[in-house]
Amino acid sequence: MCRLLGVKRSGYYRFAKQMHDDIDPTHSEMIEWVKKIAVAAENLYGSRRMQHALNCLGYPVSRHTARKLMREAGVWVKYPKKYKVTTDSNHNKPLFDNLVKRQFDVNAPDQVYVGDITYIWTREGWLYLAVVIDLYSRKVVGWSMSSRMKAQLVVDALRMAIWQRKPTAGLIMHTDRGSQYASHQYRELLSAHGIKGSMSSKGDCSDKAVAESFFGSLKQERVQWQNYQTRHEAQKNILNYITMFYNSHRPHSNLGYQSPNHYEQQMAILQKVA
Repeated sequence: MCRLLGVKRSGYYRFAKQMHDDIDPTHSEMIEWVKKIAVAAENLYGSRRMQHALNCLGYPVSRHTARKLMREAGVWVKYPKKYKVTTDSNHNKPLFDNLVKRQFDVNAPDQVYVGDITYIWTREGWLYLAVVIDLYSRKVVGWSMSSRMKAQLVVDALRMAIWQRKPTAGLIMHTDRGSQYASHQYRELLSAHGIKGSMSSKGDCSDKAVAESFFGSLKQERVQWQNYQTRHEAQKNILNYITMFYNSHRPHSNLGYQSPNHYEQQMAILQKVA
């Protein structure tokens, strides 16, 4: 038949497939969903997360198909810049032993927290951000921002986590060897709440990989696309990222592509049923 029509077989099948796609309502629906998902995720989803999102909506597509749908929908993905993170561990203050030792899988909430500090540039100067993350769900449970990288910064972040989560005594709080985490003020807060301090090995970034991963996501997915005029503007935008996107909607591969909030809710339901 192709020869009678004077066209190549490959061209005929390509045309037939395109005609089928054009009239296939399911295909059109998926294209529309891909566009909506991309907008909701601020163009942060690659093909793997897009595949999972479509699967959750009832479209059992492969990663390859998800990638093709993204191309057809004209969806683009934000690509990351690289950032350098530094820690001032050149001090003579007392240190904690490493109680975590890269054991990042925790089977219950409020058992092990990790903390770290990073910095964000604004037209007014640097803004420093300290966070506290629960290893169980990767949820950011405490944070603090300031124009100064002092001990008060990490104390305020941990106080927020304690106030929000009310952990029992015995919680492990793991950080790097920065002077803020070795300060008298910070150690007093740990002692007052029965929290065990833990610090990573010197110069070993893998010991605080979870916190580094969060900062990488924050900067790649939000900060690098902004031009903050003031620290206040940056604070509002970062707060929005943590509460409205990262904790609430951002899927994590190690959580079965669930957000931290959804993971905690689902696990709580399963424990009640059990």
